[in-house]
Amino acid sequence: MALRTLITRKTLTTAAPLASRGLHTFTLPDLPYDYGDLEPAISAEIMQLHHQKHHQAYITNYNKALEQLDAATAKGDASAVVKLQSAIKFNGGGHINHSIFWKNLAPPRVGGGAHPHDSLGWAIDNNFGSIEALIQKMSAEGAALQGSGWVWLGLDKEFKRLVVETTGNQDPLVTKGASLVPLLGIDVWEHAYYLQYKNVRPDYLKNIWKVINWKYASEVFEKEMA
Repeated sequence: MALRTLITRKTLTTAAPLASRGLHTFTLPDLPYDYGDLEPAISAEIMQLHHQKHHQAYITNYNKALEQLDAATAKGDASAVVKLQSAIKFNGGGHINHSIFWKNLAPPRVGGGAHPHDSLGWAIDNNFGSIEALIQKMSAEGAALQGSGWVWLGLDKEFKRLVVETTGNQDPLVTKGASLVPLLGIDVWEHAYYLQYKNVRPDYLKNIWKVINWKYASEVFEKEMA
């Protein structure tokens, strides 16, 4: 009994600093639509696995890395803090990117795929010539991206212009520039399309535009330009 009490007290003593600092944990966001609502562009099976398994894995590993970082910082273990940075960037980026991605999609019955005819639409025409030219550019750059990553439509707040960028792995758009704000991000990791499109990424990139939520992109654009 004495040994058990000692172990319990030691555990509580170790855990107390984490609790006292109010370590924040992240949770899986709900989708604003059902898994099957994006069919036939994206299958229900892909959406469920992508959301429940892949996104959840990033969150689980992100929370774990943050807890380890908190403990390493409390101990003054600089080596451990440095080693944890890659896990935090990868898993934290995965959570950030996917949280945006779900909002970038919408069923056609509620406007998914409908092109913007507002200030964002005007900016797209001004920066790229037309919405069709932008779609072609993003699809081409997404298809050409080697390995896994993302293709983005972003707003450069410093120069007040739209840009198309790609990022590798789970790097968020901000890694390409501190003034870049993501309006639209398309996941080109194989887990986003392989079950349905096999290894033909261009077909996935052709069809995903049918469920792109331009309304959300417009809302972010107008907020950031205000």
